[in-house]
Amino acid sequence: MSTDQLNELPATEIVQKIATGSISAEAVTQACLDRISAREDAVKAWAYIDPAYALTQARILDDTTNKGPLHGLPIGVKDVIDTSDMPTQMQSSAYEDHQPKTDAACVAILRAAGAVILGKTVTCEFAGSFPGPTTNPHNPSHTPGGSSSGSGAAVADYMVHGAFGTQTGGSVLRPASFCGTVGYKPTYNLINRSGLMFAAENLDTIGLLTRTIDDADLLMSVLLNRPRSEVLPGDAIPKIGLCRTHHWESALPETIAALDDSVERLTIAGAEIVDIALPSSFADLSAARNALNDFERSRVMADLWQNEPDHLSDNIAKQLENGTSMEFATYQNAVILANDSRAQLDTVFGDVDFILAPSATGEAPEGLSYTGDPQFQGCWTILHVPTISLPTHLGPNELPVGIQLVGRRWRDETLLSWSRWVVDKLGTWR
Repeated sequence: MSTDQLNELPATEIVQKIATGSISAEAVTQACLDRISAREDAVKAWAYIDPAYALTQARILDDTTNKGPLHGLPIGVKDVIDTSDMPTQMQSSAYEDHQPKTDAACVAILRAAGAVILGKTVTCEFAGSFPGPTTNPHNPSHTPGGSSSGSGAAVADYMVHGAFGTQTGGSVLRPASFCGTVGYKPTYNLINRSGLMFAAENLDTIGLLTRTIDDADLLMSVLLNRPRSEVLPGDAIPKIGLCRTHHWESALPETIAALDDSVERLTIAGAEIVDIALPSSFADLSAARNALNDFERSRVMADLWQNEPDHLSDNIAKQLENGTSMEFATYQNAVILANDSRAQLDTVFGDVDFILAPSATGEAPEGLSYTGDPQFQGCWTILHVPTISLPTHLGPNELPVGIQLVGRRWRDETLLSWSRWVVDKLGTWR
């Protein structure tokens, strides 16, 4: 394989080849930088990147005999997560050239394992809804989703082998579905959040965008100091709960087709599929998530709202105004509903191994001013369960359409194992 193809290999293969000495960290980093040079003007995935510094990191690693489990692997970091050697600017003029003194915990762990921190990926403003310049790599007139826009686009376009995202509503899974990558949101707070600019502390979850499930599992094994998740035997047969959720009326034909096709083919593969109806009270979870988001965000950003409002977009200003004026009882009731709903999850899951649900309403919408509807992701985010978007289908405009698998809280490895099984049966869109 020529060095200009190294950016296309899975992360698991990259670290194996570097470990055996068949390729160098510098060659892999250069391949990613070459791709960025060729495509960044169109995709606009990066908020900050210094090619010379990235190569310096790689060369230092090549001169090191002690190789970590991620030795030489290029990683992108969403620009709301601190990096000690690169600015963290939140896609906001209020944080222009802001330079943290330390790495966020998740960055520090990957760096210690030998990863090359390639650069900072574009985020919507403060991981909210006001988009940055990033385009969908498969059609630049369509959104890449948000708020982990740059991470989803960079991974999908072979600019980097994996990237951190964050999810407060649907900010990991929606870019994954729209851009055609794996998007994994772990159980709430499973990845340590030290060094993350909070949006809403009862919702924010650091997640991953990768091209394969094995790549996500590799990064999680390092972040959590755990073994890789189990590869299930070929004769394993799951019981799957099909949950269209209370938002099914928002599903576009391509999402309906993706779910119907998945059900048909997984049934042929031997899976038992049962319908799951959520309790009626779960219909209010989206409104509760919005209340948590606005109330908590208004506290996180109180200083900016009071002293530098001119730096804020109309989108986020409206959220801060809503949160600042919100009565505490409204917030309290949202927290209570969320807790009560989580207490019902064992009953919701019953005896199924995982839940199959829509990942997004459909293909990536046309235009860059709107990053898509977060309802199909947000209802699971507030429940604190692990979820994953798998890049299995293609829509009518030749854009990716993902499916979402949902696991039980703290059973992330089980979800990853069954996700491999599903991809093995369905394949991916490309």
